[in-house]
Amino acid sequence: MIQKNERRRFASNLSDSQWAIIKPLLPPPGHKGKWEKRELIDADLYFVDNGCKWRNQTHDFPPYTTVANFYYAAIRSGLWEKIRAALVERMRTDAGRNPSPSYAINDSQSVKTTYAAEERGIDGGNTKGRKRHIVVDTMGNLLAVVVHAANIHNTKAGILAARDAYRKYPSIQRFCAGAGYRKTFEQDISSELGLDVDISVRIKPRWEVLPKRWDWARQKILCITSAHKDRKALDGGKTWIRETYDAVISA
Repeated sequence: MIQKNERRRFASNLSDSQWAIIKPLLPPPGHKGKWEKRELIDADLYFVDNGCKWRNQTHDFPPYTTVANFYYAAIRSGLWEKIRAALVERMRTDAGRNPSPSYAINDSQSVKTTYAAEERGIDGGNTKGRKRHIVVDTMGNLLAVVVHAANIHNTKAGILAARDAYRKYPSIQRFCAGAGYRKTFEQDISSELGLDVDISVRIKPRWEVLPKRWDWARQKILCITSAHKDRKALDGGKTWIRETYDAVISA
């Protein structure tokens, strides 16, 4: 018998309308588990939203081992990616856009971390930790994200996220990136994908909103507000589910 707890609601919980969007994307149940999938997804969203340890999950949720197993199984099966892709398509069509993007914006952010992992280094700004490359469309919807050591320069690592975004969305016709992506990144995009890169350059010696890149900045702000600066703040799976959560909440 499937169990459903009568528990408190948290800010990270899915509403009924949001659950109605996600539910059809879940695989058909092979056998009836003990816990409802909505309970497990709510628990995973709580984990990501609060950046806590699995063991520190509130007791209102299913056992933390069950929640963690579901979380990692969803990464391996591609469930989070499936939900992300469906939400991007939904948000684009609701805005009157083509379901698949034709223009993509690539940028990166380094974050300090004390987590002892191989994927850690020091970037040019003396940030010791990891770096995430994020690719978004002109609406700020997440298309791809790649996490690596912070000491890998943007010109060399930028192609990783761009390649992933293009694999998912072959409709992309051009990329946009900052001045730090000149030369090598442009050459990689041209030789591997056959596309051009628009380099966004700061014209005035003061901060200002640059065309197109503000869409990427909005997505980065969502990451900053949810990132747990220690442990696996930039864990690939956690980044995917966090962005999926932000997308479904705004859907």
